[in-house]
Amino acid sequence: MRNIVLLPGDGLGPEVVGEAAKVIGWFNDNFDTKIKPEQGDIGGGSYDKHGTPLSDETLDKCRKADAILLGAVGGPKWDKVDYKLRPEAGLLKLRKELDLFANLRPAKVFDALIDASTLKPEVVKGLDILIVRELTGGVYFGEPRGIETLPDGTRKGVNTQVYTTAEIIRVARVAFELARKRNKKVTSCEKANVMESGKLWREEVTALHDKEYKDVELSHMYADNCAMQLLRNPSQFDVIVTDNLFGDILSDEASMLTGSLGMLPSASLGAEKADGKRAAVYEPIHGSAPDIAGKNIANPLATILSVAMMLRYSFNLFKEADLLEAAVESVLAKGYRTADIMPTDGGKGCQKLSTSSMGETLVKELDALKPKMAARA
Repeated sequence: MRNIVLLPGDGLGPEVVGEAAKVIGWFNDNFDTKIKPEQGDIGGGSYDKHGTPLSDETLDKCRKADAILLGAVGGPKWDKVDYKLRPEAGLLKLRKELDLFANLRPAKVFDALIDASTLKPEVVKGLDILIVRELTGGVYFGEPRGIETLPDGTRKGVNTQVYTTAEIIRVARVAFELARKRNKKVTSCEKANVMESGKLWREEVTALHDKEYKDVELSHMYADNCAMQLLRNPSQFDVIVTDNLFGDILSDEASMLTGSLGMLPSASLGAEKADGKRAAVYEPIHGSAPDIAGKNIANPLATILSVAMMLRYSFNLFKEADLLEAAVESVLAKGYRTADIMPTDGGKGCQKLSTSSMGETLVKELDALKPKMAARA
């Protein structure tokens, strides 16, 4: 049995996770996946219910699970809650407690959505890049941090950017290993020209490459230049590895190359254990979007594609992951759209679907594609 925890969270999280749960159910009914989901609380809803954004009970469930599927956390309702109790603190705690140090954010442009990007079609056509972001170190976790009042009555905010050799090497190794399965090209991004932590990052990544990964092409790029190059010529990249802060910014920028945050999944992985398993959280990158929550208009495809990543990276179910991704691509090719990816002019041959209708349509597409996959097996 493969045990997973569903953490719907806040805003549109419960809606999109609900559609992903339908897909998981379909695989259980049609394949020998044996995925057993149980539910947990996280974020603002958990704070309202338990007084904390991540309870010990939910954290214990997550520690014991083979994988976790998360919806989203946060919303204006909790803006005035103390920082340590805000919904986002629950997510940061989950990442830290499970040591989820490597965040994988693919940015892939589906042919059917090429016109949804704000860039010219010839710039983004065929785009398929992967950003590997270090997730448990850097400025989001470094000490000292805080806001203090100075003697003259003004205030000072402090956050500390800090990285160790071990933190850099382990995330760089993930990037090199993934690149070996793609196009054998890694771009490492930092600000070595003005930051000591960036200088160390560049030195350690280079040393690891020279020692273990000479078969992979390695280049270095300042993070601000990378931000520009992602808009100028994104196809030059294959795998980008970078720190927590720059990874947060660059991966969101890369997501818009595809046309919508509602299309992009992510995986946050821990270290591989002796039994070959690793802690893993899969989630869409779009956030809780409280302005559209509960309206049944959110795009569930990023969450469903996160399930595909879960099938691949946590359970080694490559055939099933390929089938799910093919079903998403086929649904888009047939013109089915949620509001966020609907062309402004209505789109020739396009049909707008609700959140639940998109989930149902995808399940029907899985039914249609299953015989074709069986025939190829």
